[in-house]
Amino acid sequence: MTGPQAAAPDAWDDAVLAARLLAIDPAGLGGMLLSGGDGVRDEVLAAMTAAMPDKAAVRRMPASIDDERLLGGIDLGATLSQGRPVWRNGLLAEIDGGALIVPMAERLSEGIAARIAAVLDNGEIQADRGGIVEAMPTRFAIMAFDDGCDDDDAVPMVLSERLAFRVNVSGVRPRSLPAIIPAPSGPVEPASDDVLEAITATAAILGIQSIRAPIFALRAARASAIIAGRLEITEVDVALAARLVLGPRATQLPPSDEAPPIDDEDPSPPPSPPSDQDVDQRAEPETEQAPMADVVLEAALASLPKGLLAEIARGGQRRGPSSKGRGKGERRKSPTRGRPVGVRAGVPRGGLRLSLIDTLRAAAPWQKIRADGGEDHRRVRIRRDDLRIRRFESRTEATTIFAVDASGSSALARLAEAKGAVELLLGEAYVKRAQVALVAFRGQGADVLLPPTRSLVRAKRSLADLPGGGGTPIAAGLNAARALADDARRRGRSPFIVVLTDGRANVAADGSHSRDQADADALAAAGAIGAAGYKCAFVDISVRPRPEGESLAAAMGARYLALPRADATQMHAAVKAAQR
Repeated sequence: MTGPQAAAPDAWDDAVLAARLLAIDPAGLGGMLLSGGDGVRDEVLAAMTAAMPDKAAVRRMPASIDDERLLGGIDLGATLSQGRPVWRNGLLAEIDGGALIVPMAERLSEGIAARIAAVLDNGEIQADRGGIVEAMPTRFAIMAFDDGCDDDDAVPMVLSERLAFRVNVSGVRPRSLPAIIPAPSGPVEPASDDVLEAITATAAILGIQSIRAPIFALRAARASAIIAGRLEITEVDVALAARLVLGPRATQLPPSDEAPPIDDEDPSPPPSPPSDQDVDQRAEPETEQAPMADVVLEAALASLPKGLLAEIARGGQRRGPSSKGRGKGERRKSPTRGRPVGVRAGVPRGGLRLSLIDTLRAAAPWQKIRADGGEDHRRVRIRRDDLRIRRFESRTEATTIFAVDASGSSALARLAEAKGAVELLLGEAYVKRAQVALVAFRGQGADVLLPPTRSLVRAKRSLADLPGGGGTPIAAGLNAARALADDARRRGRSPFIVVLTDGRANVAADGSHSRDQADADALAAAGAIGAAGYKCAFVDISVRPRPEGESLAAAMGARYLALPRADATQMHAAVKAAQR
C-alpha cells in the first residue's frame, strides 16, 4: 500500500460523525448500531436530532411492543363509538421523516426485527387488520442501542445488516460537539468512477459480501460532502465512509504485498529512459499522491475493532452477528406463561388465556352489521370467530452433559481439562439459564460425578478428587449421558451432550473385554443418542485422531472436534462454538 498509514480513529468523533451523517440521509443509511457507553448515548442522540429538521419525530420503542402498536391497527374506542372500522397509525407511521430509538436491541425478537426490516426495505407499511388494508409510506432512521455482553446476545442480523454504522463507544467520555457546517446551496454531483472503484475494491478486499455495504458507504460519502459544504465527493469523504461503514464489516485482511491490477488487454509500455529535462523537474520537491483506493483501504483498516486483526491473521474468519439464543435453551410455545408473542384465533379452553382487547378489536368492525339483526344496540356483539387467545413463548433451561473418558495413563490430564471447562461453563450458568453435569467412564462402567447443577461451589466440591485409570467402556459412558439427557428432557430442559474420548473402546456394555463387542456396543449407544435427536459434540482427545472417533460422532449426529492437546479454555470455547 502506497498511502500513508491512517491514524487510529476516535470513537467519540466517529459516533458523532455517524449520527450527523444519519441525520442528512436517514432513509438511505438506515441507522446506527451503538454499543456500550451508557453515558455517551444521549450525547450521540442529541448530535443526530440537532442535525435533523425541527419537526422530525423521534420516538423510543417499548421493549414489549406488539404488532398493533408497531404497524397500526383498529382503533377500538373509535370503532365501537362510530360503528365503523377506524384505523389508528402505528409507531412506524408516526415517525415518518424522523428516527426510531431501539433500546436493548440485542433482546429484540426475530419477528419484530423482521417487520421493521421489511418497512425499511419497502419504505411503507403494509397492514391488514379487520378487513382494512392499509399501505402507508414512512421513511425513518434507527438508533439501536446494543447492551449485549458477548456474542450470545447479538442484535438480529436481519436488522443489523440494514444499519449503515456500527460504533462501539465503551470507555469513551463525551466531549463538546463541534458546530454544524451549513449545507451547500446546490446538490452534490454524482460520484466519479474513481470513487465508485475505491469503495467497491475496498469492500472486496475486506471480504464484505453484502451489496448493502458499498451502497451505504457511497451514501455516507455523499452525506459527508454535504456536511463539509462541498459540491462533489472527495477522497476525504470516501475515506470517512470506509472507516465508518466498511471497516466494522471486514471479514478478512488484504494480501500483505498487494500488487495493483494489470490490464492484460492494454498493457502499459515500459517507461522510457529519463531525459535531462525530467531529471531537472524531479529535482524540485514533490509530494507523491497515493491512489484513492489505497487511502480508502488504509482508513477502513484503521477502524477494525481491537483484536480483529490478530484473529483474522491467524486464519480465522470474522463471524457475523450471531443468531439469538445461541448456546441457550430451546424456545417452546407455552399456553400460559413466558414472553407474549402475539395472539391467534381460538377458544380459551384447556388453559389458554383470552385476549380481551384483541377479541373486542376483532369484533368492533362488525357491530353495525350485527345490529341490523334486531339485537340490542347497546351491547357489544361477539361471535365465536372473534375470540382471540394469547400466545406465549418460553425458553427452556439448558443442561450441558460432559461424558469424559477417565481411562488410561492420560486420564488425569483429560479430567483436569474437563473440570476446568465445567467450571467455566458454570460461571455463565446464571446468565445463560444453564446447568452442567459430568459423567466419567472407566474400568467396567460409568459414574455420574456431578448431577445437573448450576452451583459452582457444589461442582468444585464434587470434582475435587476425580478417579482415573482402567479400561475404556465408551458404551457405558454414552448410555449414562443419554440417561441424564432423557431425564433433563422430561423435566422440560434442553440437553446438550459433550463426549471427550479417543473413541477406542475396549470394554463392552456387559463388562467383558472384547474389543469387537465394545466397538459394536459403543456404536449402538451413539446411534441411540442420535435417534433421540439430542444436540451433541464429540471431542476427540487422542494424540493422533483415528476413524473410530469420527464414526461415533457420525452415529451420534454430533459435531466432531479434534482437540488432542486442548486446555480448559480451548475446550470451553469449542463447546460454546459447537452449541451454535
